[in-house]
Amino acid sequence: MNELFPVKNPVLVFALVATLILFAPIVLGRWRLPGMIGLLLAGAVLGPNALGVLARDESFVLFGTVGLLYIMFTAALEIDMVVLKRHRLASLAFGLLTFAIPMGLGFGVSRYLLDFGLPAAILLASTFASHTLLTYPLVSRLGLTRNPAVTTAVGGTIITDTLALLVLAVIVSYQRGDVDELFWYRLGISLTVYVLAILLGLPLLARWFFRNLGRDGVSEFVFVLAAVFGCAALSHVAGSEPIVGAFLAGLALNRLIPHHSTLMNRIQFTGEAVFIPFFLLSVGMLLDARVFLGGPRAWLVAFAMVVTVHVTKWLAAEATRPLLGYSRDQARLVFGLTVPQAAATLAATIVGYDIGLFDDAVVNGAILMILVSCFVAPVMVDRHGRNLARAEEQDRDDSDTTGQRVVVALSRRRSNARLLELAMLIRNPAQQQAIYPLVVIEEGNDEGGALARAEKVLAAAVAELAAAEVATQPVTRIDLNLASGILRARRELRGTDVIVGWRGRPSKPELFFGSVLEKLLEDRTVTLLVARLLAPLNTCRRVVFVVPPDADREAGFAVAAGSVKRLAHRVGADLQVLTDARGEAHVRKRLGAIKPAIDLRLQALADWSTLRAALDADIGADDLIALYGSRAGSLAWRSGADALPALLAEHFPRSNLLMLYPHEVNSMLEQLSA
Repeated sequence: MNELFPVKNPVLVFALVATLILFAPIVLGRWRLPGMIGLLLAGAVLGPNALGVLARDESFVLFGTVGLLYIMFTAALEIDMVVLKRHRLASLAFGLLTFAIPMGLGFGVSRYLLDFGLPAAILLASTFASHTLLTYPLVSRLGLTRNPAVTTAVGGTIITDTLALLVLAVIVSYQRGDVDELFWYRLGISLTVYVLAILLGLPLLARWFFRNLGRDGVSEFVFVLAAVFGCAALSHVAGSEPIVGAFLAGLALNRLIPHHSTLMNRIQFTGEAVFIPFFLLSVGMLLDARVFLGGPRAWLVAFAMVVTVHVTKWLAAEATRPLLGYSRDQARLVFGLTVPQAAATLAATIVGYDIGLFDDAVVNGAILMILVSCFVAPVMVDRHGRNLARAEEQDRDDSDTTGQRVVVALSRRRSNARLLELAMLIRNPAQQQAIYPLVVIEEGNDEGGALARAEKVLAAAVAELAAAEVATQPVTRIDLNLASGILRARRELRGTDVIVGWRGRPSKPELFFGSVLEKLLEDRTVTLLVARLLAPLNTCRRVVFVVPPDADREAGFAVAAGSVKRLAHRVGADLQVLTDARGEAHVRKRLGAIKPAIDLRLQALADWSTLRAALDADIGADDLIALYGSRAGSLAWRSGADALPALLAEHFPRSNLLMLYPHEVNSMLEQLSA
């Protein structure tokens, strides 16, 4: 048997791991338990301290470390920054609570029950204060990432982990005799420079890369990986740990990677399919049950550590009910998110062992504490997370359930990636409606060759949408001209939103025979979005929504404003609204009632004729101008309104421009929602 195990063939090792990743959720699902528990058990049983089938070699350490950093990174990446900003005081309060309670009670247990010296007791108490967002993938699958309780737990994580790691740095320096007056200055300056460099410098670098070098999904994904692990690698220079760097990188890139984008899907898929399962297996391999045969002290230390971490984290989570007004399920969910111990706990324990503060009993007690907390946490998150998910499903606003079908008119000559990106960003994922990429071929225009080119364009569009896990139904139409083909296809598909690209100026034939835009506007039952997109939407810093006088009193205003707010929310951009001063109060009231709820800044113009001057003084290359378009004869239509889009395109040649012409006839939406 010694010749066969541990398995050393890398192909066979990966095959075994892939099999475990596949069947662990299936087997545990029969007992309604999360799949990650199966991976922890598999690591413990097959690891070097049990059957010895798999060795915890450098490959498991490498992929396990990557998986841990991935968890921290994706947790920060999926934070709703609007919700975090709104609940920042709650995150701060909980972060201090979940550090202070375990630190205080843990110090008492370590000092007076386990009889540790002062430095060892402080360091051991810090292991109870830290935690790892091991169960965050479960929360993400349940669709609870934007629940205030989840945001509070995630925001509090970086506070308590940073404080716990600072305690580790101070104790190590104290043991080595390095703590002097300059120590605190060096530590404070290095951490400040490190945090500011990531939070301020990384977004600038990423925005430049996405604008200029991000030609395909592979290059963007590799850039993100390099940025995250580069930030994590530099953490030791600042006296911190890699998990802090990964979390900060996620916060820095949060606004540049939309939640429902292709890039986000690739990041989540890679982590959940490979790196995170490797991390769970590597944690399970740490358990060595033989240590508990050495005497009663090992049992006492392990029992005290396991009980202390669960009791103190429970108390901190329960404190959110009276302090923050959370429900029972929310408090239990916070507990499930913050009780798992892994990276920071293991790091502090190993360092304490190396410098002589801890013995073998503490090391194995920490490993048992990690395993028990990793078994308890998924059960809590799964049970109470499902309760919250069901409650949110019942409370969902019925106004968001009207049928939405997005039709995207594609070009056979230019890239359509940004139009498809716009479609994914304005699409309501709760309705699970497909996106309809459309290519129109004009009759008599080399139909055979045109059909072949159309198939290539549609195949690329389907691949782009499939990479983001968005359902799609490609459509090809042959018609007399582009406008009639789009309108005919829209009626057949019962589309509610049509997206078309725009160059910013009419072609010569359109000057004589009328533009495609003019013909599309004749269909007043559809919301038309006309886009001139010069830069990726995820690099947009601000959306400037131009609302003409009386536009807020039209029937389609809620649809147009909802699309703009959804777009700004998903790309993490600030929303500024320009409107006439006479209707400011009513516009503010209407916008406040339209979902999603985001912060916005409303700028009132004393006279609507000063619009261009106001834009000239404020618009930059990173802004997107969203113009509420008014159709001829509508309530918001004014003389000169038809020329405004071309005027804006001419005066702002480097900015993204989006015109929204909402529907004026409700029969289509009523028919779809019936």
